[in-house]
Amino acid sequence: MIPNWLRRTLPKGLLARALLILVLPVVTLLLIISVSFAQRHFEGVTRQMTASVVLELRYLIDRVDAQPNPEKAAAEAQSIAGPLNFDIAFPVADAPDEDFRRYYDLSAGAVISYLRDGLPELRAVHLLTDRELLIWIELQHGVMQVSFDRLRLSASNPHQLLVMIVVLGALMLGVAWVFLRNQLGPINRLADVATEFGRGRSVDYQPRGAQEIRAAGTAFLDMRGRIERQTQARTMMLSGVSHDLRTPLTRLRLGLSMLDDADTDPLIRDVDDMQRLLDSFLDFARDEASDEIETTNPEALLRDIVEDCRRGGQDVTLRVEGGPIPDMPLRTGAIRRAVENLVGNALRYGSRAEVGLLRGGKALTISVEDDGPGIEPGREDEAMRPFARLDPARNQDRGSGVGLGLAIVADVARVHGGTLRLSRSVEHGGLRADIVLPV
Repeated sequence: MIPNWLRRTLPKGLLARALLILVLPVVTLLLIISVSFAQRHFEGVTRQMTASVVLELRYLIDRVDAQPNPEKAAAEAQSIAGPLNFDIAFPVADAPDEDFRRYYDLSAGAVISYLRDGLPELRAVHLLTDRELLIWIELQHGVMQVSFDRLRLSASNPHQLLVMIVVLGALMLGVAWVFLRNQLGPINRLADVATEFGRGRSVDYQPRGAQEIRAAGTAFLDMRGRIERQTQARTMMLSGVSHDLRTPLTRLRLGLSMLDDADTDPLIRDVDDMQRLLDSFLDFARDEASDEIETTNPEALLRDIVEDCRRGGQDVTLRVEGGPIPDMPLRTGAIRRAVENLVGNALRYGSRAEVGLLRGGKALTISVEDDGPGIEPGREDEAMRPFARLDPARNQDRGSGVGLGLAIVADVARVHGGTLRLSRSVEHGGLRADIVLPV
């Protein structure tokens, strides 16, 4: 199991994860091998070269200490320093007591260690640059300062090797990035096409890429074709049935209205209920994705809907929160039908309805609340299924219906890439229906 803190820090995209899986082990292995090899190689070379210089310094020390006085010791030191390529100052008044090295000098520690092992008289070592080294040696006649080329003790530091590793690693990372991006492009394309199809838009798509990606793309096209054929068959069936029944119902209502009999009023109401049921079937059979997308201001659209309801004598109010609402691309007709369905349900089961509009973050929420009985907790998903009728919670005596209102609203929300959420209204006590749309 991956810890939560590590899961939160890992990249979310497939391309970044693939690069991490590919690059991290390779780079880690390369660095470990390179550093280990460089360390062992430079330590061995440094040991051999330092041992050679220690012999020369040992010879110099022994010859200088063998002289009877400081003057002859200084002359002897200068005579030996030339052939050995040493720069000597003897004697010196001031000499440091501590070694000095730069923190990034990888071989400095080995040099100092080998020098002290071979020269007990060594007082201090200063590794100034890659080209210069100073040492101070305690002798019988005083302190001698010796300087010579640093390259006599060790090879140049492995900076070039490390730079080469970094440069080549970055180059290989770029090659891997281009390769993986080309390989993952068809996957991203398939994801985009699937997302558009989920929003009700059928986009042209040709499977490309590796064999497995082509197989997934072909399977998606087959699935999309079956869904479109089933949707078309359902739409044609419901439209045909509703259209064929509408004409005889119209004639039946006209005939009943021409009869001068009080007993025909219930029959006329039954015919009107049947007409409303047919309208519900037609709305459910409608392909919401067929509506054209228009740049619409959601607040203005909701105000028009609320004003239409008020002109019809309905108790409907509007509440706008979250500041000014910008224009956005919407299927205006579908959104209008969805909100009118929610308002109709709210007024059927309650006495008033409140339409709300909230812009928060990357989502736009259209809510409709009522003061009716609401829906029992835990049955929200069931209420959004087609033909679902929750009789105990939503009294069907208040109006006829076939349980398609919320299903139609859910389809409209999905076509826009959003969702429909049902909950209890905190302010009014009834049902709260939220259409959440991405901005």
